[in-house]
Amino acid sequence: MPNPTRAFLLGPLLKGVSRSFYLTLRVLPAGMRDPIGLAYLLARAADTIADTSLIPPEQRLALLLSLRDQVNGASDDGASIRRIAAEVTGQQIQSDEKVLLESLGPTLEVLSQLSESDLKAVRGIVSTLTEGMEFDLRAFPDEQSGQIVALRDYDELDRYTYLVAGCVGEFWTTMTYAHMPGTLKEQPGTMTRRGVRFGKALQMTNVLRDCGKDLRIGRCYLPGTMLDRFGLSAQDLLLPGNSARARPLMVELVRKALDHFREALAYTLAIPAFSVRLRLACLWPVLIGLDTLLLLADNDAWLDPAKVSKVRRNDVYKIIASSMLLVPSNALVRKSVERRIEKIEARLGM
Repeated sequence: MPNPTRAFLLGPLLKGVSRSFYLTLRVLPAGMRDPIGLAYLLARAADTIADTSLIPPEQRLALLLSLRDQVNGASDDGASIRRIAAEVTGQQIQSDEKVLLESLGPTLEVLSQLSESDLKAVRGIVSTLTEGMEFDLRAFPDEQSGQIVALRDYDELDRYTYLVAGCVGEFWTTMTYAHMPGTLKEQPGTMTRRGVRFGKALQMTNVLRDCGKDLRIGRCYLPGTMLDRFGLSAQDLLLPGNSARARPLMVELVRKALDHFREALAYTLAIPAFSVRLRLACLWPVLIGLDTLLLLADNDAWLDPAKVSKVRRNDVYKIIASSMLLVPSNALVRKSVERRIEKIEARLGM
């Protein structure tokens, strides 16, 4: 008998809070949808807690750690979940976010019904993602403080991109081997490493795209050692007019992102052409990510939060439509991705 709670959580609610990810989830093979969808809902709830700036960072951190404990099986008769709902939902403008937080109890109940292996994997990915959110809350100042803190060095940025995205590629690979045995012909270790690089590619793109906005809440993900090398400070980046001065730094990070995207291409091509749904789920974020970097390469005011390099929704739909013709062919997939990479490198003079 269909479970109406599960159907609501992984249907209307997931669609309401996930936007473009819902399209990816719907195209996934059936066995992967529940664990990945539940992981997304729990991570999104955690992210909502971490980003609610009207609540002091220390309080957000306590609520975040409490949610992590609940995901990992701690039991307190629902008191922690009720506390989260009481303290956070009142600060939400988006109704879908409120419903998500109010639905944490049922979400954890559906989570508990997963197989032992899927439960372990979902708990692992949510724990790692919340570690990345915890890093944000501990490393950066209160959004209202007017202060800016930069990450120390590239290694710290690289670690951060793993915590908030690279680990997703790892989880995705685990789910594929578990629910589609025999599909991936490469060794698990190889695909896991590529999956991590895949996630890092997408997060590095987000870091560069959102730099102007993040700076204004005190977060500079561009490493201090790199800023020093280019004669810049985090404060300098607040001036959109310094976009040209900071362009060489951006180019260096785009180069690292493109190296990751090449591994993401290898990951996608390792999925057999007959696994159309799984291929599409990987191809879409690669194409959208590279188109974002192309917009960034053409953006002379990339540090201006009013001029964000974001792929428009209509263009996303065009990418989805055109990918249907590409996905059965290794040659066409490779050509489409490599052509984008070449354009980006040409625009940035690489």
